[in-house]
Amino acid sequence: MKKKIFFALLVLALLVDLAAAEKKYIKLPEPKIIGKMPLEEAVFRRRSWRSFHPNELTMEQISQLLWSGQGITDKSWGFRAAPSSGSLYPLNLYLVKKDGVFEYVPDGNKLVEISTEDKRGSIVRASLGQQFIGEAPCVIIICGNFRITQAKFGQRSYRYINMEVGHAAENILLQAVALGLGAVPVGAFWDDVVSKLLELPDTRDPFYIIPIGYPKTEQ
Repeated sequence: MKKKIFFALLVLALLVDLAAAEKKYIKLPEPKIIGKMPLEEAVFRRRSWRSFHPNELTMEQISQLLWSGQGITDKSWGFRAAPSSGSLYPLNLYLVKKDGVFEYVPDGNKLVEISTEDKRGSIVRASLGQQFIGEAPCVIIICGNFRITQAKFGQRSYRYINMEVGHAAENILLQAVALGLGAVPVGAFWDDVVSKLLELPDTRDPFYIIPIGYPKTEQ
């Protein structure tokens, strides 16, 4: 009996290792901590943009945006760019663009490939037909796990995690401005449809959709 259990666990461990090995990781460029635009100017210039040029963003820009939302800013303690109640960090960032869907991994500042499909059109339909989402070359979706915060803070976890979503979103929006980009936070969408499109585990929920790109002059 013990031998059967041992071999079953061994097979399970091998399957987990195989699944991890099949994942495609993409190392992002190191984020910059000194930019060309002062914070005060970024705050002053921040606007909600709903019209974008099709120009693709560089990997440097994408790295900077994701790092601003959930990147590690202190490697010794694991602190991140946005504050988190109890330093629990229940949020996850997903990137949707023409070559697929990716999850941001703060540890190592990298992406893991989820899908190779361009799902921006599907995100538009899941967002009640807001076409500008599909025009943006880059869409960041903030997701999170209530259970992580709830285990420590109980009923207040709902309040705390929504606060954290706001912190991360504003960081991303201001970083977009500093990079000469436009963005807008979108909260109207079908949660279950977006979850399916991103292949989210049952423990995660989508909270915010942020399309980002080079803004057209009209809003």
